[in-house]
Amino acid sequence: MTTTRRSFAQSLAFGGIAAATAANAQTKQTQAARQPTLVPRRLQPGDTVGLVSPANASWSSDDFDYAIETLKALGFQVREGRHLRSRWGKFGGTDAERAGDLNAMFADLTIAGIFAMTGGSGCNRIVDKLDYATIRRNPKYFGGFSDITCLLNAIQRQTGLVTFHAPVGESEWNGWSVENFKAVVMRGEAATLRNPEPGRSDNLVSRERTVTLRGGTARGVLVGGNLSVLASLAGSAYFPDCRGAILFIEEINEYLYRVERMLSTLRLAGAFDQLAGVVIGQFTKCEPGDGYGMLTLEEILNDYFLPLNVPVYRGAMFGHVKLKLTVPVGATAELDADARTIRLLQPATAA
Repeated sequence: MTTTRRSFAQSLAFGGIAAATAANAQTKQTQAARQPTLVPRRLQPGDTVGLVSPANASWSSDDFDYAIETLKALGFQVREGRHLRSRWGKFGGTDAERAGDLNAMFADLTIAGIFAMTGGSGCNRIVDKLDYATIRRNPKYFGGFSDITCLLNAIQRQTGLVTFHAPVGESEWNGWSVENFKAVVMRGEAATLRNPEPGRSDNLVSRERTVTLRGGTARGVLVGGNLSVLASLAGSAYFPDCRGAILFIEEINEYLYRVERMLSTLRLAGAFDQLAGVVIGQFTKCEPGDGYGMLTLEEILNDYFLPLNVPVYRGAMFGHVKLKLTVPVGATAELDADARTIRLLQPATAA
């Protein structure tokens, strides 16, 4: 190798080291940045709330009518997003329309809170198009679940605003789900989140029991939601800060080998390294699939979470099920894996 070529190779090597060092420093700086917690105002009867479609389109006018009637039954006045009833492919409007509706609702000071119409997919396409500075200036209730997991965690990470893993507009707002929503969002209680007691709520608890994987208690900030959506955010600026956090996850309609792959993605991204505890919700219709002989769901969950040596329980009533707990993303809570409860340490909404 000639001197010139050797010098050129050395410069490339040193440049690569410098770039990697700078990248690592930037990563640490990003990880170290934690926004001060913002708590939205409690929703009250008479408030005007916005209804938006940041993910999939809804296909029937009956769905819109039901969602609006339900929100009115909770005591709210309802304002539709400009593109609530739009459709672009399977999405509830173009990326610009969906992001624009959400930004407009946060900017509008007459809107007290915002409800997602439905989940599905598409939120990853708009997460980098939200006006986080405006959201930070105008903190208010924002809730949903499933694909809305993307926006819940992105908003919380970028602004510090507590968001809510909660029913969407077209969810079944049964009495148990409504009572949980009112306690956390409308009454601002430092509530204890737990499954219904045996013999109540259509006996669902007999089929969806909570189970302690590793006992103990832990305190931390609640982060999480739908597993596949969380995995799709790994490595981005919109992924939640999991240091000292209580992670909660749920899933639907995924083969078990894919569930295992998603958990592996989170593990490799370092999300499990410093968790305080884990709450596993409902994994609805997550099955082996034809031609796949593998570990059971229970074995997969044990394999990934027991080695963490933190409190873990499964079977919490959130996810793609009729009965839904309202879980505030970004709120500080105490997990009791033996009692299978999540106790909010402060109200997630303010007067």
